Amino acid sequence: MTDLEILPGAEPLSHRGGPIGVLVIHGFTGSPQSMDPIAQACIRAGHTVEMPRLPGHGTNVDDMLNTGWPDWSAHVEQVYLDLASRCDRVFVTGLSMGGALTLWLASRHNTIAGIAIVNSAGEPNAERTAALAGLIKGGQVTIDAIGNDIAKPGVVELAYDKTPLAPLLSLVEAINDFDLGAITCPTLIMVSDQDHVVPPETADYIADQINTMTSVVHLTKSFHVATLDHDAEFINTQIVDFIVSNSY
Repeated sequence: MTDLEILPGAEPLSHRGGPIGVLVIHGFTGSPQSMDPIAQACIRAGHTVEMPRLPGHGTNVDDMLNTGWPDWSAHVEQVYLDLASRCDRVFVTGLSMGGALTLWLASRHNTIAGIAIVNSAGEPNAERTAALAGLIKGGQVTIDAIGNDIAKPGVVELAYDKTPLAPLLSLVEAINDFDLGAITCPTLIMVSDQDHVVPPETADYIADQINTMTSVVHLTKSFHVATLDHDAEFINTQIVDFIVSNSY
């Protein structure tokens, strides 16, 4: 990891509000920009909000090459612990890999009040793991970008133009070891019916594995980066209402 200039719009956000805290986590090769609408909705609702920039993200793709799941998970866990020390209750929300990090946190910390995930990764895939390992062994470093899967015209996600393979493999390997059955908090799962990055059926797998109250909400107008897409306002409302419903 290097100390590179952060891309305009990719900056982390920290807002001190009321006694309820919300940790907001962006996705793989993306940046806080993709989750800013949710963060702003939670701020308007009066909450304390932390939206970190994950290590290696929001600068350039070379900065990400030497990062992996241990870096991202350690970072969000530290942000969560700090937020929990300042707030009465903490909710966590994430997009894609941010959803995977949300699931991982909730499986480790039963003090989390609730989680809301959008088009989350989270289903083991041995074939994908083997394929990625094979590409890396063959000397390939990156593949085509996975960002900007958005249906709404004119909207651009601030994401890298390439996908670094070694970091992606670290994510896939981590998901293979998830203990979703350890999650005990209320869970809101939002899934786009058309997603060209994470298979929509992943949402059903996650819901089946979690042994607690889950709600699955389908997004009919958006692709993978639904937080910036046609369903963005609907997502914001769902998350704010979910927090209210589970704050007592």
